Amino acid sequence: MKPTNSIYTGLPTTIFEEMSRLAMAHGAVNLGQGFPDTDGPEDVRRVAAEALLAGPNQYPPMLGLPDLRQAVAESWQRFQGLEVDWSREVLVTSGATEALSDAIDALVEPGDEVVLIEPLYDCYLPLVRRAGGVPRLVRITPPDWALDEAALRAAFSDRTKAVLLNNPHNPAAKVYREDELALLARLAIEHDAYVIADEVYEHIVFDGARHRSMLALPGMRERTVAIGSAGKSFSLTGWKVGYVTAAPDLLDPIAKAHQFTTFTTPPDLQKAVAYGLRKDAAYFGALASGLEAKRDRLAEACRGIGLEVIACQGTYFLTVDCARLGFEGDDAALARRMTAEAGVTAIPVSAFYGSDAPRSFLRFCFAKQDAVLDEAVERLARWIGTAERSAA
Repeated sequence: MKPTNSIYTGLPTTIFEEMSRLAMAHGAVNLGQGFPDTDGPEDVRRVAAEALLAGPNQYPPMLGLPDLRQAVAESWQRFQGLEVDWSREVLVTSGATEALSDAIDALVEPGDEVVLIEPLYDCYLPLVRRAGGVPRLVRITPPDWALDEAALRAAFSDRTKAVLLNNPHNPAAKVYREDELALLARLAIEHDAYVIADEVYEHIVFDGARHRSMLALPGMRERTVAIGSAGKSFSLTGWKVGYVTAAPDLLDPIAKAHQFTTFTTPPDLQKAVAYGLRKDAAYFGALASGLEAKRDRLAEACRGIGLEVIACQGTYFLTVDCARLGFEGDDAALARRMTAEAGVTAIPVSAFYGSDAPRSFLRFCFAKQDAVLDEAVERLARWIGTAERSAA
């Protein structure tokens, strides 16, 4: 028979699926899953429930309900000081991953180069390759996750069509500094490239930091596609509601890609997200501070059992260096062994690299109930203690 699409055919099961299956098989505390274990605000969920019953439940407008698009535009003014035309510059998608797919399909043609910063979210490479793009990888590495200017400059050429930037960054939990964003902006302008800004963790930044969107940088308004996620901002990841903001000339082809991908998103969820985006500042502050407290809880406990914790500036994720444990094998083998023997599941950071990755780092999701985090650390402490006694 004729071959199927070579990008997806034979693509291995992701490490995320593998680790989730192992966690279930061993009854492990699963800190590999990148989502909260409690649902988001009841008032937002209630709006969705009431809208579902009241209707209508037919196709909403392809670009999204005007109320949600207006709420997204209001959020840009509120949090970034930007004027956005909701009618020409905002699109609602069925999740941020769909938004990424639409943007890449609409902007990238065969032979175009796309600059990607690894470690990277697992859908980036397949989506770029499916569009015929040529990935140009630039590496940041723990523990400092520094963006090397020379390496970044070397990745750009006259064939660069786009840069895909995840900020705040999963899995590095890095919030890019102003000078790093300015460098990316200068290179994008110099090489006439677009920036696809995956900013789904925009409201989850810590230690008094403030998220700075690429869309807000000088010279970037006309060449940036900014992607947001209600799932992350309201702890409702199963809803799969995302939104794209871009200048009209960029949004038009992205909307066409959306039209032939999902066409639209459930209207009751759109109504609820519009309500949520208009919540007062106290909600968004409490979202960040609550997760910051969980970060601190897990980080302090990990240090207490002798693990080296890497700085976490945002997102749901804490990276831990397990080199001192002295286990044989790489981080993937360690994650499997830890699930089976300790009953705690994490994700190996090497899974986020294309090749030649660092091999001693694990990513833990701390968007869990405190009791779950405490139980995970208690299990790890017992396991590490047993291993150390055996080695002695």
